[in-house]
Amino acid sequence: MTDPTPNGGRPVDVDTPAGGVVLPGPWTPDTTTPTTPTAAPVALTGDVLDRRALTGRVIGRWLSGGQEGRIVVLGYPKTDSADPADAPGAVAGRAAVRTLYRIWRGHLSFARRMADAATYGAIREQIRAARAAGDKAALAEWVDRLREAKTARHDRLRGMPVLIGSLAVSTGSGLGLAGVVIGAGGIAVGLTHPAGWTWSGYWDFWATLAHVGLTAAVVTLRVGTWLAVPGWLALTWRAGRAEGNAPRWLATAAEADIDMEIDENTITQALKALRLPPITDYLKTGAPLQYLTTARKDGRGTHAVIRLPGALSAEKVAKRRPDLAAGLHRLSKEVWIKTGDEAGILDLWIADKGALAEGAGPYPLLDDGLTDVFKGVPFGKTLRGDPLVAPIMECNTIVGGMPGHGKSAGARTIMLGAALDPTAELRIWIPDNNFDFDGFRRRCSRFVMGTDPEHFAQIAEDLRELHAEVQARGKLLGTYEEPSVTRALASKGIGLHPVVCLLEEAHVAINHETYGKEIAHLLVEIVRLGRKRGIHLIVSTQAPTRDSIPRDVTRNCSNGIAYAVGDHVANDALLGQGAYRAGHRATDLVPGLDRGVAVVKGFTGERSQIANGHFLSVSKGNDQVGPLIRRSLDAIARTGRPVPGTDRPRADIPTESRDLLDDLDAVLGTDPVKTADIPAQLRKLAPDWEPYRTLTGTQLRELLTAEGIKVPSTGNRHPLDPVTVREHIARRSTADIDE
Repeated sequence: MTDPTPNGGRPVDVDTPAGGVVLPGPWTPDTTTPTTPTAAPVALTGDVLDRRALTGRVIGRWLSGGQEGRIVVLGYPKTDSADPADAPGAVAGRAAVRTLYRIWRGHLSFARRMADAATYGAIREQIRAARAAGDKAALAEWVDRLREAKTARHDRLRGMPVLIGSLAVSTGSGLGLAGVVIGAGGIAVGLTHPAGWTWSGYWDFWATLAHVGLTAAVVTLRVGTWLAVPGWLALTWRAGRAEGNAPRWLATAAEADIDMEIDENTITQALKALRLPPITDYLKTGAPLQYLTTARKDGRGTHAVIRLPGALSAEKVAKRRPDLAAGLHRLSKEVWIKTGDEAGILDLWIADKGALAEGAGPYPLLDDGLTDVFKGVPFGKTLRGDPLVAPIMECNTIVGGMPGHGKSAGARTIMLGAALDPTAELRIWIPDNNFDFDGFRRRCSRFVMGTDPEHFAQIAEDLRELHAEVQARGKLLGTYEEPSVTRALASKGIGLHPVVCLLEEAHVAINHETYGKEIAHLLVEIVRLGRKRGIHLIVSTQAPTRDSIPRDVTRNCSNGIAYAVGDHVANDALLGQGAYRAGHRATDLVPGLDRGVAVVKGFTGERSQIANGHFLSVSKGNDQVGPLIRRSLDAIARTGRPVPGTDRPRADIPTESRDLLDDLDAVLGTDPVKTADIPAQLRKLAPDWEPYRTLTGTQLRELLTAEGIKVPSTGNRHPLDPVTVREHIARRSTADIDE
């Protein structure tokens, strides 16, 4: 019932009870609402209330024409109330019931195992699976195994009486021998009294020893009896927990994310939910899937190997990875699939929930140690928690991903590992004002950072130098009759030491209007030929696309590190053609959440792996790079050699100077020309001269004014008379002679 008396422009529900909570909003009217035209929905306003603060029943619902509606909720107000289901007594009760449930499941598990052991259940299961799969060879093999198992058990049972008799005889003989020895000892003591011992003292000693032994046995028996029940309950609880979680209604609010137990049944149900016909038809026969490796703990997850039924390949299952992950209550990135020894063998690894959040931990060489680039350098940890080493020799690396997700940090980790090898030379080029690598300056033989034209020119010149070194190293290898650089050759000081280079923000350099094409060409040649000659190139980019990074660069980088990327094009550029289709996807990494997490290829024998990279801070208050660089420099100093590569002088950048008036004399004819048309002629004369590339007519007039040549407007055409230019050149030449 409503009171039509206005209250701030809105009617008041006189039935609203005190202490209720009002939610304003465009709620659907009741059928008893007056037939007032319904206004268009309006935006919700008001506080967002927690579900638990709204426990109660809705007692009224109303909407006035053109006004905001409201819901009145009766019961607990929004203050400090809590869900009664989360009261301490309720929580303790559910915890107790859950414990009893798991103990009961544990007893069932042990009973089932005993039944399986008594009836050869595991072998019979494989027989049923082989029969359902139509595998006659496997069926015959398992039938033979069943027959052998039965025969072995029969032989053991038949030989049991003999075994028991043998044990009884052995025990009796042992006790008899002990009695003879002790009796002989008593006689000897009674006759000789060694060390003051007497006949009675000797037997008192053995009586005391027997009493102590008997007491210890009784105490052990009683303690064992007391501990047997709780021990058995703990054992059955553990077995019941492994069987699966208790029903969800037994969970408490404190257990916000109870993980699902991953076992063969869970995996089978997740595969069944994919509705792939070979699996569906096979399971309809009642036969279980064949687990070549049962689900078992493996690092920070669970590993299982399954022989898929029929003609189903593991690759087809891999394409459904997101759906399989959903069935396992995991994110796509937490489920990893690969093909086993056969196309139909599914090698499955499922991460524990939160495994990615654990990170890689501190850098392993933070406090001490050096590296050998021939053995690789520390990078991070796999999702399983295993240390991950980045290969350096005979390979190249491409690193990419969205800004702010660890691309530069990953490249920095690899470069720092290389810096800790005293024999390695470092070269870093950054066509940007990026101070992530500033701490490496003293360790590098070549270091460029900046966005000015001279910085791009220096990068191009350094790459020309590196390309020439690639060719020279090829000749050296021919001289030493080696196909590639080895540690022995690298340590001889003959110019075949490891060289590790980084081009950060490579897309910026490659797309430079003056030097970009040459830089792209040099990169292709270096990654193609340099790897066997001891040169490792890291290409780091935000945009691994066909237009920003040459395909021949991405194809020749066997190491790929893909942080979060936006599409399959960038994914395949970093991880190899077809990676996205095969389920190796950095697109599954969540922007903003998975910082420092990457999908990597080329680091191990796996097609790809999820990796948490080690993070090394370069911030002023927590500089972790500086001390490691100093350790590297100290190690180099102990060898008595300079920092690798610094003993070779750097090639000077060719400097070109041009005279504007001389160039105007060359491009102008005899007739006046509009100044707006002249810059194009100057660019044609000197296409590589940077000042001409962006020169405009207005800027040209300003330069001529600075030279003392005034250009008339003449109908706003600003014509430049060639005679004026040449007369000024002549006067300038005469002035030089006079001086």
